[in-house]
Amino acid sequence: MLTVPIRQLGESERAQVERVLDRDPYAGAQIAERVAAHGLSWWRSDGRIFGYGPGRRVESIVWSGAHLVPVCSTPAATAAFAEVLGAEPRICSSIIGRSDAVLDLWDRLGGQWGRARDVRPNQPLLVADRDPAIAPDPEVRLVRPSEVDALFPAAVSMYTEEVGVSPLLDDGGRGYRRRIAELVKGKRAYARFVGDRVIFKAELAIVTNRTTQVQGVWVDPEFRGRGLAAPAMAAVTKDALRRVSPTVSLYVNDYNTAARRVYAKCGFVSAGSFATVLF
Repeated sequence: MLTVPIRQLGESERAQVERVLDRDPYAGAQIAERVAAHGLSWWRSDGRIFGYGPGRRVESIVWSGAHLVPVCSTPAATAAFAEVLGAEPRICSSIIGRSDAVLDLWDRLGGQWGRARDVRPNQPLLVADRDPAIAPDPEVRLVRPSEVDALFPAAVSMYTEEVGVSPLLDDGGRGYRRRIAELVKGKRAYARFVGDRVIFKAELAIVTNRTTQVQGVWVDPEFRGRGLAAPAMAAVTKDALRRVSPTVSLYVNDYNTAARRVYAKCGFVSAGSFATVLF
């Protein structure tokens, strides 16, 4: 019998969920975007939100869907979430969030869910709230809907390099291409082209009223080491701050020293550490 103060949350508790998300707008960005779009109706948002707290109060939450995302999760809350989630088959492809909560969840769930494909325990979370000091690359721009076919191979290369598996495996890439097309349509995909070839790309994968999270940053291997990335990221950061959200955030693997230097040049500063468990 479950003995912990945890429950699945519904629309009547939306205000409490939003207050938790506002306490950590960077770790909670993915959930905040979904709640803003779909509310807490799990059948519309493709996931469930569990809350932890005494009585009817919500102090910590976890999103359980294609990804497992804890937000403001105390050690007691993390233990409670693991007790509930560990009783069910794994449905997520990753666990993402603040490193302390993610690694604690994985320590508790690993025995029930089997081995992970990869565990990345320290991914610096970085935030910028002002224009970069360096000049942006004027050739970096929003991708047009007619250019999705040109962008898609670069997106596949980035995903395969970063995640370690190809997004073409499950359905030939149809779902991934739809996602790329949605980002382009929403004016959330940037690229620099040389002719019809994409040599730099990045997307605003998550957008809330507090931050926009950049993902999918990639430079064509042939063009790496030429100083292209920093001005290109400066262009993305400047446009996102002007047009989309008051802050720009991202997380990066701690061993990716080249990328971390680029983000530092663009004015990104530390906001803690993420961890990711990939299945």
